Amino acid sequence: MERVTLRIPKQQIEEVEQMVETGEYPNRSEAIRSAVREMLSEQEGSERSSEKNEKRTWARV
Repeated sequence: MERVTLRIPKQQIEEVEQMVETGEYPNRSEAIRSAVREMLSEQEGSERSSEKNEKRTWARV
């Protein structure tokens, strides 16, 4: 597994921490990995669908 360093707004990290505290994820890393998997899966699904011409904008703050 590769190590990646990224900057995330404090509010988003606090929300991720909340998900960890409630047991939804075991730790921050797994929560972020899950989000990346979901993003990639969604991207793959939209590429398969020729009817969809929308692009997902992931740069939300």
